[in-house]
Amino acid sequence: MDLLKEITVIDLSSVLAGPSVGTFFAELGARVIKVENSRFGGDVTRSWKLASEDQNSSISAYYASVNYGKEVYLLDLREEADRRIVDQWLTTADILIENFKHKDREKFGVDPDTIRQRFPQLIHCHLAGFAHDTDRVAYDVVLQAEGGFMSMNGQPGNPPTKMPLAFIDMLAAHQMKEGILLALYRRKATGKGVYIKTSLEEAGIASLSNQATNYLMVNHVAKQIGSKHPNIAPYGDLFICKDGVQVVTAVGSDAQFMDLCRLLGIAEVAADSRLSSNPHRVVNREHLCETLQSAFEKFNSSEILAQCHKAQVPIGAVRTIGEVCETTVGKEMVLHEKTEGHPTSRMASVAFHWKE
Repeated sequence: MDLLKEITVIDLSSVLAGPSVGTFFAELGARVIKVENSRFGGDVTRSWKLASEDQNSSISAYYASVNYGKEVYLLDLREEADRRIVDQWLTTADILIENFKHKDREKFGVDPDTIRQRFPQLIHCHLAGFAHDTDRVAYDVVLQAEGGFMSMNGQPGNPPTKMPLAFIDMLAAHQMKEGILLALYRRKATGKGVYIKTSLEEAGIASLSNQATNYLMVNHVAKQIGSKHPNIAPYGDLFICKDGVQVVTAVGSDAQFMDLCRLLGIAEVAADSRLSSNPHRVVNREHLCETLQSAFEKFNSSEILAQCHKAQVPIGAVRTIGEVCETTVGKEMVLHEKTEGHPTSRMASVAFHWKE
């Protein structure tokens, strides 16, 4: 899409959150100039390679995932000549993205006061790790731990578990994208840029959603319950079908539960006083899951999935990443390009469609 072809973004950020914001704007047609630290060989994620990757390549799959459609320059912002190059770009740019530490921002001339004075049209975006301890080194797993995510993720009795994505980075990136789009809208009226700051810490806490509210309102501290939902049953509960395929249910109403029981051939279960309403199903979850598992194992996954989908009962098969990438939608969302001579592929970050 070329929705933002008139926009220029200067991306001074590294690792994941900031670069993914730059990639989002590149996908929408903006010109994105990515500056990487030449003193250290560029963005650190260039070296974050799987054992199966080409160890002599200048990029990694990780790096490619969030650096699509950019003009990349390796510069050293400690050098005045390289800072002048960036200043020249900033003169006509619309958006600046950076995740420097406080002392480095001043050293490189990209602190908020300097930017506002020299480039008043700029939407200046700063991504920090922590809200107040701004110079503390931040990586996603630390934020997942300190933000409460690891303590409630995983199966009961197992160690706290991180999600297998840089989840907090992506949440912070979404916060920043939203802020930038609002700033672009505001600048149309005022002609002035703004300073936007978010942190991985705040983005993570903002996303605790119902789990935080469960604590704030009824002092319920979420614990590890696997994929199960603490407020709804059977929601997030896993069942193994006759063919060995695992399916997950997301039954959110009593009517859906009645339909599920009917399709499984156990309609009488929906009338059981222990299971007839969602609060009772949450309390009697162990009995509920044992009953449903006995029913699911009599059906092949394709059969029961098709019946449930037709009846609007929320259910899905557990897929691997490979299986997802081979679906029709997965294939449609892949973006290809050559990066420094290497063929690269990644999933699009823009997941909306635009029609005028």
